[in-house]
Parts: sequence; structure tokens; C-alpha cells
Amino acid sequence: LAPLGERAAGGGSKWVRLNVGGTYFLTTRQTLCRDPKSFLYRLCQADPDLDSDKDETGAYLIDRDPTYFGPVLNYLRHGKLVINKDLAEEGVLEEAEFYNITSLIKLVKDKIRERDSKTSQVPAKHVYRVLQCQEEELTQMVSTMSDGWKFEQLVSIGPAFGYGRHHQSEFLLIVSREVTGEETRFQKCCSELVSIGSSYNYGNEDQAEFLCVVSKELHNTSYGTTSEPSEKAKILQERGSRM
Repeated sequence: LAPLGERAAGGGSKWVRLNVGGTYFLTTRQTLCRDPKSFLYRLCQADPDLDSDKDETGAYLIDRDPTYFGPVLNYLRHGKLVINKDLAEEGVLEEAEFYNITSLIKLVKDKIRERDSKTSQVPAKHVYRVLQCQEEELTQMVSTMSDGWKFEQLVSIGPAFGYGRHHQSEFLLIVSREVTGEETRFQKCCSELVSIGSSYNYGNEDQAEFLCVVSKELHNTSYGTTSEPSEKAKILQERGSRM
């Protein structure tokens, strides 16, 4: 970049001044001539077929966005693509195509494909449901789950926990499915509150009770493993908190 006060280039000077959308750039003819098929090369060669005007300082007038011209000019200077985080790759691609810089066009397209590939690999989010059933109902419930739902975990809630019908084994069946797109605006996926009141025939007579299913991220230790909770802790986590 160069301020307006920099000297304008003469006809035989190695320096060239460009007025891109009102912003001045000062660079060498050698830089602008990196790509012999580019618009800028033809500009430096005074191509008669190229309709170009100069302003009162002798700078070539180019009606383009100066913000996106910076990465283009720097690429011609050192051959590397450097894009500020507040600039879009698509904007740089538009300028590269306008100036017809073939190698830069390919480089930016590759960068866009790489970015889009990373975006598409974002891990899917899940929503969880907790279903209560008796032992003889398990097979039917698992086999008749709606499309998209899959089995996650089975938790016994029989006599050992002080409730269950007539000493029959009862279970909480935890299932999940992926949520994408607009669903993620409504499903937070990190926790869920499930009513287990009178419709399941247990809980206090005059107070609603809930099973709160929660989750948290586990980070690897320096040995590459994570600590495992005790069996009792697992049961408490699976059962949740009663409110």
C-alpha cells in the first residue's frame, strides 16, 4: 500500500501506481507482470485493446474493491495466498477471476473446497428420549422404534430402587437420534427433562417427578485415556436427579 503523496510512476519507471476504487497501491512492473495472461500484465504493457484511464496523479484507474485487491497484489509479490479472517474467500476469487490470474484462481478454489469439507464434517448432534417399560415389553419396544431412533442404554428401575409394579423388573430405555438443520435451534441435545409422574404410575401422589438426563464432554488425559466412573456413579448418572 502507498499513501497519495508517493511519487507517480513515469513512463519508463519500474514503479506503477494503481487507483483501485479510490485506494492507491504502489508496486513494481515486475510484480504486476507475474502472470503474462493477466489483466495487470496487459495494463503494464499498455495494451491498445485494454481500455484504461489514469487519474490526475498518473495512477491507473481500476473500478474494483480495494479491500480484496490487497490479497491479489500480495500473491503476485510473494506467491502465497494470505486472506484476513474478516474477508471471504469468494470475494478474493471474484477478484482473481477479474484480473485473470490463473494460478490464484485455482488456489482460492482449493481453499474454498477445503473449508467446505471441514464444515461438512462437523459431528452430528443428538436428541435423547427415555422410555419406561417392563421386561416383557423390551423386545417389542426396541423392534418398533420409529425411523432414526436407535438404542443407547438400558437402566434397571426394579425393586432395588424402591419402585416397580408387583416386584416385576422394569427398565428405562434410553434412545437417541441425530438432529440437523433447523432442529438444532429447538433441541439443545446437552440435556433433557422427562416427566415420570402419574402417567407411569409412580412418584408421589400430589407432586410431579422428573428424570433429568444430562451429559458432559470428557477430555483426554495426558495418557490418552479418560477416567471411568464407578458402577454406583453410572447408575446415578443414568437415573438422573428426581425433582
